[in-house]
Amino acid sequence: MSDKKDRPAAARHSFLGALARDIRGNTIAIVAAALIPLAGLMGGGMDISRMYIVKTRLQHACDAGALAGRKNMGGGTWTQSSGRPNTVARQFFAANFLDGAYGSTGLTYSFTESAGKVSGTASATVPMTLMRVLGKTTETLSVNCDAEMRLPNTDVMFVLDTTGSMGDTPYGDSMSKIDSLKIAVKCFYEIVARLDTDANCVTGTPSGGTGSQTQIRFGFVPYATNVNVGKLLPTAWFADSWNYQTREAVYTPQTTYTFPNPGAPSQTGGTSKVDYSYGNWVSDPSETQTANKKKNCPNPPSDSSPVANGSEGSPYNVNTSQSGSTQTVTYDTKQSYYYYQWQDENYQNKTCYYEKRKVTYNLVRSYTRSDTGVATTVQIFSGWHYAQLPVNVGLLKNGTSWNSSFQWPINSNGTDKTISWDGCVEERETVSQSSYAPIPSGAKDLDLDSVPTPGDVTTQWKPVLPGLIQTRNGGYGWTLNESTSTNDYGSGAYYACPVEAKKLQAWPTASDFDDYVDQLTPEGNTYHDIGLIWGGRLLSPTGLFSSENALTPQGGEIERHLIFMTDGDPCTGVTNYTAYGVQWFDRRTTPSGSAPTDGCTTNGTLTQQVNARTDAICAAIKNKNITLWVITFGSLASSTVTRMTNCATPGRYFNATNAATIQTTFANIANQISQLRLTR
Repeated sequence: MSDKKDRPAAARHSFLGALARDIRGNTIAIVAAALIPLAGLMGGGMDISRMYIVKTRLQHACDAGALAGRKNMGGGTWTQSSGRPNTVARQFFAANFLDGAYGSTGLTYSFTESAGKVSGTASATVPMTLMRVLGKTTETLSVNCDAEMRLPNTDVMFVLDTTGSMGDTPYGDSMSKIDSLKIAVKCFYEIVARLDTDANCVTGTPSGGTGSQTQIRFGFVPYATNVNVGKLLPTAWFADSWNYQTREAVYTPQTTYTFPNPGAPSQTGGTSKVDYSYGNWVSDPSETQTANKKKNCPNPPSDSSPVANGSEGSPYNVNTSQSGSTQTVTYDTKQSYYYYQWQDENYQNKTCYYEKRKVTYNLVRSYTRSDTGVATTVQIFSGWHYAQLPVNVGLLKNGTSWNSSFQWPINSNGTDKTISWDGCVEERETVSQSSYAPIPSGAKDLDLDSVPTPGDVTTQWKPVLPGLIQTRNGGYGWTLNESTSTNDYGSGAYYACPVEAKKLQAWPTASDFDDYVDQLTPEGNTYHDIGLIWGGRLLSPTGLFSSENALTPQGGEIERHLIFMTDGDPCTGVTNYTAYGVQWFDRRTTPSGSAPTDGCTTNGTLTQQVNARTDAICAAIKNKNITLWVITFGSLASSTVTRMTNCATPGRYFNATNAATIQTTFANIANQISQLRLTR
């Protein structure tokens, strides 16, 4: 019985022992032991894939939020519009990463701003699945992001209308247009340069600047009747002599004689005695006579002989007459003489006594002298010759620097007058055509790039010198005819020269930018063409300043923007002294055979020329890959609006009507120029 009961247990032990001794059974043990770590590895791969997806989506959402928030902030502040930029940033994050996505929990995200840079952080917790078998139940993932308005290397040239009408105050505004423009330009600078000016800008207070990795430069060409660019240019680019509507003194030769060697005088006529003076009678003990009676006393001694008392005196009563080269001189002299007289005094003791007195007088002699003269021919001022005349303007040059003035003999009676130069220039040679598309080779004034050729006056500039100008009058108004007159005509030309232009430069100090903009002063008529010509020249990468403008010092590419602002239609005047001379006289842009006419908008041959040249130079600027922004301020004629719209790069024309909209317009352009770049 007992043997039967123990057989199953023994069998089991026998089986297990056999199994243990059989190496083929190890496979099962190994597989069983490997199941747990294998499950962890496989689960880890799955969990890591999900963590990668979650972190990638978190990063995308963070980037999107930072970018959207910075874009909404624009040139303003992070707290503007009740914190709208932060709200937008969070909305964009939420749209790109839903709460609970991929099983995540504990989602947090936030955005802050500093120095124009928006920074964000986000985190979420991801639950583990199969990795739980290894004791890892969750993983917290975090990302960082930021975005900032980072400009490419950028040059901005402001061509600003500073004509007289800019001093007007628009209806409903409290400040003039020029003051509104100053604020708008300063606020533009705040947005692009990220530096705080003294203007109260609606975009808030910037800070931090743009950093050293980006080159940001601004230049200015204030314009009206003229532009003030001369002293920015090398002296070699200017002519040494130029013809001006002026005058020169007229002299008449006159021969005069001097008589340095007097001839020998000869006495003429007799002499005369004058100026007698008698002394007192005094006893003369040396003169006595003996006589027995008084009546027998001898007569007193005779008068003594005259004795000279000193030498002959200086000539007087001098009379001079001249006949040709001979001068006849007559004159008198005096010489003092004296003598003594005697008379009876008394008689006593048989002695006759006498007394004497001294008599003085002047002896007058007359003389005649003939002098032979030495001839000298001199020029005597007799009037003025009025004409277009050459002037040595090279006197303004001081080597490679400039003098501020020189002397020229056009003052009263041909004396020197100080001729001052403030920096405005007369243009290079041009032609007169109804259209300048394409720009003809003879219109060197419309050539933005060519450097002047030394000695070739047609390629060089000349100083505008109002102090030289004399507008000649023919009796019934101005005349082109040369004239000679004793009249002092003066200048009837109108002249205005704006603040000196500025080449492209960094403005790292906002106060320097403020100080320059504050100098803008309204004066003069509206000549759009000359402002655009010089704005294009100072900005061109291939022209006068190509060594400064083509690339950054590190060889970086540069984006270029010209911002042209005007408050009105072109307006010209025949009396204006402009970059093309005194327009009635010089007629460089209009036919020389007839007097030019003036006006505004499209009226007058001068205005039509301004319009045609404006069209040509707008096209030339855009052809240089320069973005041309045009802003008009106020109400303009429809033809001017059309011209300005066509002048601008497509989509870059704006109109502002008051102080608020001019600031908004400049800010809008600044924000468009300030291209958004992600930094992470």
